[in-house]
Amino acid sequence: MGESTNVKGKSTKDISQKFPHTYAILLFIVILGAALSYIIPAGEFDRQEVDDRVEVVSGSFHGVEQSPVSFMELVMAIPTGLNEASSIIFYIFLIGGAFGVIRATGAIEAIIQKVMNNVQKNEMLLIPVIMTVFSILGFTTGMAEETIIFVPIGIMLAVALGYDALVGTAMVTLGAAAGFVGGMFNPFTVGIAHGIAELPIFSGWGFRTVVYLAVLTAGILYVMSYAKKVKKDPTRSIVYNESQNGQLNFVEGEIEYKKLTKRHIVIVILFALTIAINVYGIFVHGWFLTELAANFFAVGIIIGFVGGLKLNAIFDAFIDGMKIVVYGAIIVGFARAILVVLESGLIIDTIIYSMSSVLDYIPNSLTALGMLAVQVIINFFIPSGSGQAMTTMPVMVPLSDLQNIPRQVAVLAYQYGDAITNSIIPTSASLMGVLAVAGIPYIKWVKFVWKLVIIWLIIAAAALVVATLINLQ
Repeated sequence: MGESTNVKGKSTKDISQKFPHTYAILLFIVILGAALSYIIPAGEFDRQEVDDRVEVVSGSFHGVEQSPVSFMELVMAIPTGLNEASSIIFYIFLIGGAFGVIRATGAIEAIIQKVMNNVQKNEMLLIPVIMTVFSILGFTTGMAEETIIFVPIGIMLAVALGYDALVGTAMVTLGAAAGFVGGMFNPFTVGIAHGIAELPIFSGWGFRTVVYLAVLTAGILYVMSYAKKVKKDPTRSIVYNESQNGQLNFVEGEIEYKKLTKRHIVIVILFALTIAINVYGIFVHGWFLTELAANFFAVGIIIGFVGGLKLNAIFDAFIDGMKIVVYGAIIVGFARAILVVLESGLIIDTIIYSMSSVLDYIPNSLTALGMLAVQVIINFFIPSGSGQAMTTMPVMVPLSDLQNIPRQVAVLAYQYGDAITNSIIPTSASLMGVLAVAGIPYIKWVKFVWKLVIIWLIIAAAALVVATLINLQ
């Protein structure tokens, strides 16, 4: 399968390679932070423990002796950041490994393909059912790059029913994206952000569920509207020319479905029970990252045996799963290094104080929208959800305290700012990978999806205003 090309003949890979690597961006910010410690006046807030969490004391900011970051401290920032973020990094690795074992059994692919097979002849159910299934995986497993393997099936299904490759791609990727935006039980974004914000993990899931349903419904209606238009008049397809020129992939051919076995069904049930047990443990026993990772690890091993894998195969799959999340796991340490130099230089509180002073004259609801805007911009440069959480939340949390905005709202602003624009930014590895597999030009995808991204951002903005007004905790 070839890479997709846009109207100027440049591949999606070429587009993404124009931008600096996320690791390079973070390293630059670390160096910049160290340099700023020689320029920005050092200062500190007093802090106090309130309800088992540390909060900034409003009005307590005061200047302290300058503490510029030395060259050796700068060099040590990355390994120090990796060490300080080790609990989160290994949490990501263990969960990624468990998902690798689950993937190796073929259960997820089999159940999804079974659903697709059952609804392929019912046009009214095809889009909403498939998008809903992938959205569930989005808010439970944080599915992103994993959608790539299902895109060919989605395209073949859509084309067979008289739609186009965009519909097939959107059913899979935008379904998962809607769940990722909801994020009720996403361990890689909301879970990490809650840890940094010292909030009960996955708290506020009820409010998130309402927003998720709104986002998913908007996505389904959007894709169905476009699909109906294309079926009525194929020439109105955004990728009509590419289809006629043979540039698109998987528009022809038979779909080969994996057989859904009893083992697969048991594995899916075990996975669902794992999610339920985690939710129970969180809200009844106060489980946190270590307990969640332990549960996923144990169930991953059990699922491996249930799936018929031998011991060595289980751990090979476990390692393969960890390989997939290496990028997102190690980036947490790089992001933490930013905080290391800002804290070492005693300038992070000065930055927070300056931002808070500017926001003092703005209503809280607008401040929340400002947080969303900042997260959207940062997501372009740091599209990793875990990396963005580690980069921004240490600043956003005390800022929300000073502005009397619930920390949950700060987490929501991060969550929506990170998740929504992943469906359109060219720095998103998962998006560019999907488009390359499908053969869809990036420019054509933007033309298709930009209105939905705006709709989702409006829903997110409204949700932040409501969350602020009701003091969501």
